[in-house]
Amino acid sequence: MLVLVDAPNVRRSLWPNLSPERLVELLARWAEAEGVEAIAVFDGPAPEPVAGVEVVGTGAESADDWITRRATQLSEPYVLVTSDRELRERAGGSAERIIGGGAFARELAAFG
Repeated sequence: MLVLVDAPNVRRSLWPNLSPERLVELLARWAEAEGVEAIAVFDGPAPEPVAGVEVVGTGAESADDWITRRATQLSEPYVLVTSDRELRERAGGSAERIIGGGAFARELAAFG
């Protein structure tokens, strides 16, 4: 199962905010435990990749646009992680499941 993660949305869902590096680290642990392929998508530059998770920096493109484009290209089931309503509408139509950023951040915190 592929999991598309709106990284800026998830990392700002907890206080204090998760650093990009910490988010990727926790996501890699979670993905391994769940046996899924995770892609963390960041606006602009991305942190260093960690084994077990694909890390995407979108450059001039927004993370939302990148996720939407990727979702429309998928033929296999995927999970979308975001609390962004607009992104849910744009990219979540074919998602098997949508998980809110805050709920997902709290789930990741259990892997820390």
